Amino acid sequence: MNIEYTIQIWREGQQFVAHAMPLDVMSCGKTPDQARRALVEAVDLFLATAAQINTLGDVLQEAGYQPAAGGWVSPAWIATERHSALIAA
Repeated sequence: MNIEYTIQIWREGQQFVAHAMPLDVMSCGKTPDQARRALVEAVDLFLATAAQINTLGDVLQEAGYQPAAGGWVSPAWIATERHSALIAA
């Protein structure tokens, strides 16, 4: 079964953080590529564990996936935007 997800990567200090949306799994690395590879491994383990303990369907539905013939359809991302807020000091 193929489960699609979107990855966001950002820098925090000397590390890069990778986040799998909408599964809400995160990992990090010294480079964006290392963070991405670590995240892919973490997602694979997360999904395999959920399947092994028979909670994969619940996990995917909670993350916004919809059941479809032979698999699951991920939420359709419309946009990823960066905003800022002005806070009075």
